[in-house]
Amino acid sequence: SDSADIQPGNALTIRSIPLGTWVHNVELKVGKGGQLARSAGAYAMIAAKEGRYAQLRLPSGEVRLVMQDCRATVGQVGNLDFEKIKIGKAGRNRWLGKRPQSRGVAMNPVDHPHGGGEGKSSGGRHPVTPWGVPTKGYKTRTNRRTDKFIVRRRNKK
Repeated sequence: SDSADIQPGNALTIRSIPLGTWVHNVELKVGKGGQLARSAGAYAMIAAKEGRYAQLRLPSGEVRLVMQDCRATVGQVGNLDFEKIKIGKAGRNRWLGKRPQSRGVAMNPVDHPHGGGEGKSSGGRHPVTPWGVPTKGYKTRTNRRTDKFIVRRRNKK
């Protein structure tokens, strides 16, 4: 409930959480369930509140408006040592459901736009996905409807 203390692990509406608090598992739509800042060690910070919306600084550096009636969990996601884990062998990745990555250049033309050619030939075109969509710098964001909720775009690496 919203009368709960501001302690890590308690879920409250953003309205009842003070500014500067670290939160995670933040809802984007009221009652839909948490969608933001959910991976190991992640947190978002409540930067400001104005009217029906609150400004959140997300782990990517993006500043975004979220409705104050949306719920968030106080604190940071645990499992901070997750990135330090050494997988060790290909088989352990398979246990995690990750399949091998095969280069498009090593395939046949029927399988990938980079495939084919005589011998070890390069792709011969700008890098694309197996479905022909450009990779490496090509913008894929198309949801213009929610652009108005993004105050500042994420920082480029």
